Amino acid sequence: CPLGPALLFVKTSQGKEEGRRFYSCSACRDRKDCNFFQWEDEKVSETRLAAREEYNRSHQPPFTHRQNVERKYETPFRAPFLIFHRGFFKVCFLLSLVFKEHWDHQFLCDISNAQLRSPSQLLYPLENKKTNAQYLFADRSCQFLLDLIIDLGFRRVLSVGTPRLHEMIQSKASQEEDLRVRSLLLDIDFRYSQFYTEDEFCHYNMFNHYFFGGEAARETCRKFLCQENGERVIMVTDPPFGGLVEALASSFKKLMAMWRETGREGNTSQEMPMFWIFPYYFESRILEFFPSFSMMDYQVDYDNHALYKHGKTGRRQSPVRIFTNLTPSVIVLPVEEGYRFCALCQRYVSSGNQHCEICDSCTSKDGRRWKHCVLCKKCVKPSWFHCNNCNCCALENHTCEKTDAGCFVCGNAGHKRSTCPSLSHT
Repeated sequence: CPLGPALLFVKTSQGKEEGRRFYSCSACRDRKDCNFFQWEDEKVSETRLAAREEYNRSHQPPFTHRQNVERKYETPFRAPFLIFHRGFFKVCFLLSLVFKEHWDHQFLCDISNAQLRSPSQLLYPLENKKTNAQYLFADRSCQFLLDLIIDLGFRRVLSVGTPRLHEMIQSKASQEEDLRVRSLLLDIDFRYSQFYTEDEFCHYNMFNHYFFGGEAARETCRKFLCQENGERVIMVTDPPFGGLVEALASSFKKLMAMWRETGREGNTSQEMPMFWIFPYYFESRILEFFPSFSMMDYQVDYDNHALYKHGKTGRRQSPVRIFTNLTPSVIVLPVEEGYRFCALCQRYVSSGNQHCEICDSCTSKDGRRWKHCVLCKKCVKPSWFHCNNCNCCALENHTCEKTDAGCFVCGNAGHKRSTCPSLSHT
């Protein structure tokens, strides 16, 4: 489809052990955004294949990355009676040189060099949470991440879906001579090709590890991951929260494999250092694919998200955390924001996250103090109570789910559809 190779899914029905498999768009989970669909065992005619290829071509960006870079630095013919300005069309998202007399309300004129270094301030965020979800880091979180990266000794940042962090690094590097950190942005939003060179940005789909620029873009990424002169590399990624964790994990493992293939500094058997920014309630899913990861208590907040804000309490606080394969004790969280170091857990935790002597861990996930349930043999949220019908803790006014109904796929009790042994995972 226009976003690269499709993924293989399975369509299941209750009571049937096997479902029918089909291909669908890797990034768009809504058919309104991409209507690609094909049964795995379906025979596709030559006519349909040709129509699909034509459709894919028609849905590509109007200019190549190289052309966009050239347009950014183009010099117009200076006729004495014409005035040109470098500007940006906010409707079609094109950066261009325009006649002064052609300005209108949809055109942002006189783009400065400072603005060019902050494209996320110019571009309308694409806020489809299942595909793009361009919720941009607040300055607080972005600065914390950059300071942490520098303090840990990393000099190269593979920014996967983190344009705000990338532009902060680019901007500071151009203004501060002693800042030796470099960044390469991999992002599905091709609009950034108008602001960054081919060594600074690669058009990339993190759901299927697809480089739209082909082998040239792959080689750019490979070269960046080489730890020349001992420059350590870290990957920082902030995927759409509605994305499939399994697909994301597969792509991240391929990027890690690309890093290992460089063979530098004995990294052939190691994992590339990584920060995965994601909500805390995906912890079990992330640990399923990356057992070496641990979750930090730091609350990541966003400029353009109504709820994910630091400093709020209860359900209004940001649930977004940092998952990393680095040793937790080296991730120093700001004490002035209420974080403290737990000597027993050997990591920084939020002020409300109290150590449970029974669990022998700081167990809170959402910043509040959790309580231990003897029957569940674990700590639970403070608003939960043990339900004898469900045999677990839940909200006091919940609807009991203890019924005779079993798994949606096979009908048996004791497991959910997602973990059904009869389900053929892809």
